Amino acid sequence: MDTRDLRNCFGKFPTGVTVVTWFEGIEKRGITVNSFTSVSLDPPLALVSIDKKANAYKAMKGCNFTINILSAEQEKIAWQFAGKQQDALIIDWVISGVAPKINDSAAWIECKPWKEYDAGDHVLFIGEILDFHSKEGEALLFYQGKMGSTKVLVN
Repeated sequence: MDTRDLRNCFGKFPTGVTVVTWFEGIEKRGITVNSFTSVSLDPPLALVSIDKKANAYKAMKGCNFTINILSAEQEKIAWQFAGKQQDALIIDWVISGVAPKINDSAAWIECKPWKEYDAGDHVLFIGEILDFHSKEGEALLFYQGKMGSTKVLVN
């Protein structure tokens, strides 16, 4: 099976864009993730899938984390945490709760580790939701390697 073709096939499914953030000591860390889903309402659980080759895989093990659902205006933040340096970008952090949050995100979900599952070349991190917040506005989407907004769906 050609993994590039499979990746392109997966790219046909539009996803939201999140940045998962956590504290590493006093430093704020994050990784762009589009493999995110709700898991359960009782107990409240959410899942993110992290590539085992990513530095985040080992760094966030056992850490509280925030899933920041990015707004349409936060594309540069998505690229920054995907490893594509964005010159002069300043992240507006919110330092409260159990893990750092990115200000002006469409929503955020704070989690404590619940379970991890090996999933081939990825690990599924399931977090128990401790707190969450959302606001009105457009979210950032990812489709076939490009980013855009939910404006088409909202209007």
